[in-house]
Amino acid sequence: MPTLAIVFGLILEAMGIGSYFLTGAKSLTALIPAGFGTLILLCGIIGAKFHNARMHVMHLAALVGLLGAIGGLGRGLPKLGAVMSGTAEHPTAVIMSIAMGVVCLVFLGLCVKSFVDARILKKYSK
Repeated sequence: MPTLAIVFGLILEAMGIGSYFLTGAKSLTALIPAGFGTLILLCGIIGAKFHNARMHVMHLAALVGLLGAIGGLGRGLPKLGAVMSGTAEHPTAVIMSIAMGVVCLVFLGLCVKSFVDARILKKYSK
C-alpha cells in the first residue's frame, strides 16, 4: 500500500505541475493536484519507513484521496457541459479537476480494497 501511495502521489504531483505550466504559470490553483499528491506521497513514504505507523498513515492517505475525489469531481463535473460546448471560461482547469478527481477515486478504491483484504487476512490468520 505505501508503494501505491507513492505512485499515485507522484502522478498527482506531475498533473499539478504540468497543469501549472500548461496554463502559463499564471494561477497557483493549478497546483492543487500537486498539493494532494504531496500529502499522499508523504503518507506513502512514512508508511514505508515506519511499519508501526503504516495503518494510520494509509488511512490518512485514503482520506486525502476521498477529499481529492470529492473536490475534483464536485468542481469539475458541473462545468463539463460548458467545456463540451466550448463556452467554459477555463477549460484546462475543468479537465484537470475531473482528472484529479478520477485519479483520487481510483486511489481511494484501491485503498478500500487493500483495507478489506487486510481485514480478511487478519481474520483468517488467527
